[in-house]
Order: sequence, then C-alpha cells, then structure tokens
Amino acid sequence: MSDQEPPGAVGFGPGSNCNLNNCPAEWSIYGYRPSLAANATFLALFVLIGMVHGYLGYRWRSWGFMVGMLLGCMSEVIGYAGRIMLYNNPFSFVGFMVQIVCLTIAPVFYTASIYVTLSKTIVSLAPQLSRFNPVFFYWIFISFDVVCLALQSAGGAMSTTSSGQDQAGVNISLAGLALQVIVLTTFAAFFADYMIRYVRSSSRRSFDWRLQAFFGGLVTSTLLILARCAYRVAELKDGYSGHLIQEEAPFIGLEGVLIVLAAVVLCFGHPGLVFGRDGRARKAMSEESVDVQVLESK
Repeated sequence: MSDQEPPGAVGFGPGSNCNLNNCPAEWSIYGYRPSLAANATFLALFVLIGMVHGYLGYRWRSWGFMVGMLLGCMSEVIGYAGRIMLYNNPFSFVGFMVQIVCLTIAPVFYTASIYVTLSKTIVSLAPQLSRFNPVFFYWIFISFDVVCLALQSAGGAMSTTSSGQDQAGVNISLAGLALQVIVLTTFAAFFADYMIRYVRSSSRRSFDWRLQAFFGGLVTSTLLILARCAYRVAELKDGYSGHLIQEEAPFIGLEGVLIVLAAVVLCFGHPGLVFGRDGRARKAMSEESVDVQVLESK
C-alpha cells in the first residue's frame, strides 16, 4: 500500500474512501488490481469441483469426506468472490477481509477430510502395521486442524476489527499457517512410514488401480497443500506490507493452482474407490486380501 496518498484519502480499512476513480490501484493494500479472468476461473472451478465432490459423496455415501470437501470448496468460492470484489474496487475492505479469511482457512477442511480418511483406511486395511492406534490420526490431527482453523480465523477477525493495522492479528494468522505446515509435515512422515510398512508386508493387498488412485490422491493432495501453506507463511511473514503479498503471479500459481489441483486429485483418489457405498473396504480386490480380512476379524 502506497504512503503517497493525498490528504484525506483513506486507502484501506472500513472507512476507505478510495476507488479507481480517485486513487490508482498501486495505492491499495495489494498494490495491484486482481485479475478478473484468473479469479473468475478459480471461482468457477471450485463450484464445479464442489459439485463433483457432492455427487461422489452421495454416490458412495462418504458423508464425512464430502462435508469437509464441500466446506473447503465453499470457502474457496466465497474467497474468490472477494477477490472479484477487489477487481471492481481494489480498496474494498470487505472484499479484502472476505478473501483473506476464506482463502486462508479453506485448505483446513481438505486436510480434515484427509486425516479422517487415512484413519479409516488403516483400520480397514491393516491396523496391525501402524505404529500407532489409527484413532491417533483422527483425534490428534483433527484437533490440531481445529487449532489451525481457530488461529487463522481469529487472526483474520482481529485484522478486520483493526482495519488490518494490528500486527497481532497478522502474527496469529501466521502462527496458524506455520502450525499447519508443521502438522502436515508430521502427518506426511507418519503416512510415509505406514505406507512403507504396508508395501513391505507379506499380507498386504495387491495394489490394484483403486488403491493406487486412492493412495496417490492422498499423497499428492497432502504435498500440494503443504507447498501452498509454506507459500502462505512466506507471504504473510512481513505482514500486509510485505513484497510477496503484493505479487499476484505467485498467488495465482502457489495458492490458486495448487489448491485446485489438490481438490481435483481428491476427486480421482476418492475414498469411495476403496470403501464403496457401505463404508467398508471393498472385498475381493485380490486374493491376498483374505489374510488381512482374517486378521481384522480376530
């Protein structure tokens, strides 16, 4: 945001009196006018992705996974609507706060779906191969997800009430994002450990296309969301006046594109491929699944 505004001009905050008729976009908090084409495209894509997840969730009765994905897609749609508001008026405080809060918290809902799904998968496939009780993945990581959501939401709310000038709000949001990076990294390590033990197990199921797509989707989406969170930490570390936050190209590539890909990958690697409509791991995936099913029944 420029410090060369004329006397009486307010470029940021609920009392902003700037618009494109009397102030250049360079004086806005982002220092640019967001791309209408890019943000409208992301909004449309998340509407479409949300519809696909709604259909898949209904088809396979994967209600918990569906709710998390729909909440994430809804947050993305609202967030990009806020970005479009900034295209119309780069000084719109409402548009800024809508997009900063909704786009920041949206991936938390995706990771919640991933955590719940992996816990259910371990219980169904080979719980004896996990170093921890599969419930650990559910309660611990979901609890941290809630903390991340609370911190990011609280930080955004504090920025709203302080017209974005309170560094404490930025710091709280940054803490939520940093914690999300730590939690995702830890989750990825536990996930990798389980997968290595599962692949090496003599009693594992063979990796048919369903399991390959499913695990591939979980792994890819986790890494994409992790990369996005790392970018948002770097973006916010200097507050709303930092250099990176005033560059739209990195935002489009490392926020928009990465999260679109993560949500799409979770369509192709949907848990319904493994659990079907009845919520149980599909039987007869291979002859080798018999041994695991016997172990699970004991």
